[in-house]
Amino acid sequence: MTWNVETLAARTDQAVAAAAAAARDLGLTVTDPTVLYDVFSVVVHLKPAPVVARIPVVLPKPLQDLAVEARRQQTELDVAQWLVEQGHPVVAPSPLVPLEPVQRDGFSMTLWQYVEQDKSVEPDFLAGTASAARLHAVLAEYPGELPWLSPVTSAVPAGLEELSADTELLTAEDLDRVRREWEVLEPVLMSRAGFEAAFPGARIQPIHGDAPYYNVIPTVGGPTLWSDFEDATLGPVEWDMAMLDPTHVQVYNETAAALGRPGIDERLVGVANTARMLQLIICLPLLPALPALAEGLKPSIELWRTMPFAGGLG
Repeated sequence: MTWNVETLAARTDQAVAAAAAAARDLGLTVTDPTVLYDVFSVVVHLKPAPVVARIPVVLPKPLQDLAVEARRQQTELDVAQWLVEQGHPVVAPSPLVPLEPVQRDGFSMTLWQYVEQDKSVEPDFLAGTASAARLHAVLAEYPGELPWLSPVTSAVPAGLEELSADTELLTAEDLDRVRREWEVLEPVLMSRAGFEAAFPGARIQPIHGDAPYYNVIPTVGGPTLWSDFEDATLGPVEWDMAMLDPTHVQVYNETAAALGRPGIDERLVGVANTARMLQLIICLPLLPALPALAEGLKPSIELWRTMPFAGGLG
């Protein structure tokens, strides 16, 4: 498909229509669906119902299968619901519908309790970093089963195969480096056994899976809530803390110490940083479907070129 302003808008409209129809089928009243966010996912408030639907519309090819996406979404709902039941500050799955993903018209979506975001609050990544340390302390007790480092294992190997000499923003030298880095990192990252062999004694636990210091929502007249657990997984906490500067690392470590927990292991940071970059690089084939992504990815690619090869393992 050739993506342009019209086709991108049509995709959003289709996602909104699917979410509204699915919600009505579940007994919700939806008369004025309003888009709150539209990048990788369309996030829509299904007014007047106090429910928000999140519908992924741009995913790496390995994650585009609806069954695969539904499994990820079920994990996210289960983790978020467990946090709610423990009394922790998290955006909650909607209590008005079953705790499961909903599929409609080729989309797979999750439904959440609407909270009013306080848009007057500037992002505070230092506060978010301290909150991430608290979140890790909580998630360490999560009793459910989680896959091993799923942001890598579920997408990176197949995503790298989608890269080619004509991939936008990549040079031939970049492509060669990507492949050589993965040769080094694959046996370390693709299994827990391989990771523990490379890093014996590493701290492995349930983690957010993305960037929890960023994925927080200040609410109007209420608490700041943890959100976006779609990549919840088993792995080292350093995965969640990749690409942080020394000031943020210090804040994390101080908060962790106050909770009686160890801080970030610097040995793992380089590997996490490089793995994160590979996770971004496999998004490059998505640029035709999400042109605005180029603006954010270009500086990341430039930074990656200056980083130690394979996080210092090569």
